[in-house]
Amino acid sequence: MRWWSVANFLSNAGTWMQLTVQNLLVLQITGSAAATGLSMSVQAAPALFMSLLGGTAVDRWPLKLTAAVSQALLGAVAFTTAVLGALDQLDMTSLMVLAAVTGVIATVDGPACAMLGNDLVPVEDVPSAIGIGALVHNAGRLVGTALAGVTVGFLGTAAAYAANGLSFLFVAAVVPFLRPAPGVVRRAAVRHSAPEHRGAESGPDMSVRQGLLFFARRPRLVALAAITGISSVFGRNYGLTLAVLVTGPLAGGAGSFGTVSTVLAVGGILGAVLGARLRRPSVRLVGTLAAAGALLQALAGLSPSLAVLLVLVLPMAVVESVSDTAGTAVLQTDPPAHLRGRVLGVWSSIGTVWGLGGPPLLGLLMELAGARGALVTGGLIIVGAIGAGFVLRTRRTPRPAATLAPHCDITGRAALSTAA
Repeated sequence: MRWWSVANFLSNAGTWMQLTVQNLLVLQITGSAAATGLSMSVQAAPALFMSLLGGTAVDRWPLKLTAAVSQALLGAVAFTTAVLGALDQLDMTSLMVLAAVTGVIATVDGPACAMLGNDLVPVEDVPSAIGIGALVHNAGRLVGTALAGVTVGFLGTAAAYAANGLSFLFVAAVVPFLRPAPGVVRRAAVRHSAPEHRGAESGPDMSVRQGLLFFARRPRLVALAAITGISSVFGRNYGLTLAVLVTGPLAGGAGSFGTVSTVLAVGGILGAVLGARLRRPSVRLVGTLAAAGALLQALAGLSPSLAVLLVLVLPMAVVESVSDTAGTAVLQTDPPAHLRGRVLGVWSSIGTVWGLGGPPLLGLLMELAGARGALVTGGLIIVGAIGAGFVLRTRRTPRPAATLAPHCDITGRAALSTAA
């Protein structure tokens, strides 16, 4: 677990370093912010169309081999980009092709690395492991973003890609030495070798269909997707809404927004630590915390000064981070082991829709209502939708019997954040 966390930290730092440098590089080549957004969309697009196939492949292939090979391939792409950059041969076409290849590999690497983390901790420590994964992700993002500027300034853009390539190779080298926690070897073996669990999945189309059907017929997963989706569209995009609020109505500058971003990051880390103390996360808890974060978002939109905004931003980031940790635990422990990769693939596809469609919708809302109006309206929409969902759920199922579906895997475990 310690080795896996170190490897994920280095890989996340390398990935954020590369993403930061890539955006700067596209701006340098084209001088267009739209081109920068296009490069990010090209890398994210494969998840929309291929995540289901990637999740199906992970359910069929050995996890260690799949994770190690996918990490090595991502490292090869990073090294290729570094060589082209050092030879001054990078242009928009090559950057787009390499971004698309990275996105395709990530559709397999994401669920493979996530599920590999399942086997490293006892089931009672799953929420704590997810909290560690969130902490590692946030810390890697902070370090990687900070190192990007230093690396480019002293060594050039090619060095940032090379550093990311080395971080992927480090993860690939660590994977073969990871040992499962006691009691998980049998379940891992069943997932990949027992024909009675896979006999009905003789074809790839049927495998994809089974993952989709499980997700669609699982009310708690559908509810979780709805909560996360509406929160992603009308909240969370603080790089856009808070940037406009700080530099506009609050008359701050880039330094002021940097302070707000730092407080958001600190709140995310504190939330990950608190989320590690969860033992029985539920969709109701996820929704309650998301609604609380949305209320704080609405209040933040009414902030009369930067000081008041900072006071509200910290708890907002904390409760939303705990909500994310709880949601991850629900998502990755609910499906049975032999379907988990496909369910993660469905989730990745849905998340890509939010990621691609959310910012334009939020931008339109900001055009109509301004930064303050977007924060307040978005927060109230989230609270209203979650509240309505709770009311409908209570009326339709007054007191359901405490039964489990035959396929429910109560021994499943959550996954750690992917190294990619």
